This record gives sequence, C-alpha cells and structure tokens, in this order.
Amino acid sequence: MRSDLVFGALSHVSNRYQLCQLASKATRKLHKPNTRLQDTTNEVLCRFHTANPGSGAPESAHGSQLIERRRAA
Repeated sequence: MRSDLVFGALSHVSNRYQLCQLASKATRKLHKPNTRLQDTTNEVLCRFHTANPGSGAPESAHGSQLIERRRAA
C-alpha cells in the first residue's frame, strides 16, 4: 500500500512537505509515456525508502541520461 511506501520514505526525509516536493519532482523526471502515473509515484517512493533522495546521483550520469532520453523521443 502507498501509506507503507510513504512511511518507509520518511526514514530518509525529515518532514512530509519535503517528501512531497521531492517525490513530485522525481515523478515528473522519471515518468515514461504510456505508463500509469501511480506506478511511477510508487517506484519513486520505493527508491526513497532504499536510498537517501538528498544525496542523489552524480550530475554527469544524470545529465547524460536526460540527453539520451531526449534523443529517443
């Protein structure tokens, strides 16, 4: 259930407002066309449960991934 995902994600984020802001930004960036938005949101919350969203990935790897996605579209 999503409430379990939210409480799991709160282990790395200090407050719920910040969690909502980070989750909405990540959902917008990770969402793929022809998939359900709910599934993308659940995937983001699962990722937040396993890793700290504040630490993030290196910018070079993230930037190249965005470039590849733009070329494919």
